[in-house]
Amino acid sequence: MKKQRLAILGSTGSIGTQTLEIVRQHPDKFEVVVLTANTNVNLLAQQINEFKPKHGLICKDILFKNLKDQVSTGTQLHSGKEKISELACFDEVDIVLNSLVGFAGFEPTYAAITAGKKIALANKESLVVGGELIREALRESTSELIPVDSEHSAMLQCIVGEPKDKIEKIIITASGGPFRDFSTEQMQKVTVEQALNHPNWNMGAKITIDSSTMMNKGLEIIEAHWLFDLPVEKIEPVIHPQSIIHSIVTYVDGSSKAQLGPPDMKVPIIYALSYPDRLPLQTQRMDWSITHELTFKPVNYAQFPCVKLAMDSIEAGNVAPAILNAANEVAVQRFLNKEISYIDIPKIVDKSLTKLSNGHKISIETLQEIDAETRVYASTII
Repeated sequence: MKKQRLAILGSTGSIGTQTLEIVRQHPDKFEVVVLTANTNVNLLAQQINEFKPKHGLICKDILFKNLKDQVSTGTQLHSGKEKISELACFDEVDIVLNSLVGFAGFEPTYAAITAGKKIALANKESLVVGGELIREALRESTSELIPVDSEHSAMLQCIVGEPKDKIEKIIITASGGPFRDFSTEQMQKVTVEQALNHPNWNMGAKITIDSSTMMNKGLEIIEAHWLFDLPVEKIEPVIHPQSIIHSIVTYVDGSSKAQLGPPDMKVPIIYALSYPDRLPLQTQRMDWSITHELTFKPVNYAQFPCVKLAMDSIEAGNVAPAILNAANEVAVQRFLNKEISYIDIPKIVDKSLTKLSNGHKISIETLQEIDAETRVYASTII
């Protein structure tokens, strides 16, 4: 593969920093041309000084002078999140790695598609909120959209070379988070500190809470629906505590393919960046000289109501997934701020879905409006 020029949106987060580790391993394959961050100005400055991209952006205007004072390269510096989409569409960008958090990632994804870029997508909300618009844009563009989530990367790797109409079911695995064996009574007493202690993965606060409530899995089901154009009833979540098998695809003849490996996000990242090729990666391998135990159990929707809310939202269609996503983002932040209890998270999402109108015509403007409306409402629920 020829050298690919990268725009890394959210370069100071977990996915962004791991992507830069891959660039360090393959300096002959990748060149960083855009780096953006929300508020982590010190790390962004370090990254810019190391990789010398053409453009660097900090979202918070108030931090721009701080960034400028720390950068010692000829990088053109910017501020303001509204400029991220413009940077993603620059001619010198081949691949946009979108690891922005939340609905903020939708517009850069959409813009990069219309500009014909290859997109390595780690921002699931782009598809959760605007999957219908994303699919329409992809049909009219030369853009490629490759998932970075470990589960969706696994699905893609199992599907490559297979006819889509021969897929009977996709099994999406979930670790179950730290509370997979908790009773209802125990769930009522969960603390922020407990919820942030994921047994298998090291992730940011929001996605760690989503993993514990299993909303993350619900969002991934919606994402898989749009990525692979499959009805929700063909996508089944299963708890797999070891996080070794990342997804399974079962075909009409009864055979199944699974993609597996130790938990390591660099594997789906490098697959997305190099697809359809594969590049070597210095990372942990499965040790087949020792005994491994792989266990599975069905998801208890009463224990994890967020999964069912997500599945119901895609069945409802229209802007329901956007309401689900915005309400969840607000509820998670309120929990992290210790304003609400852990079990209030799905309650706020459910009330928001019930209360807000779902009769809008899908457009970027409509999604922005319903997102804002939902955030205001979800912030007021007691």
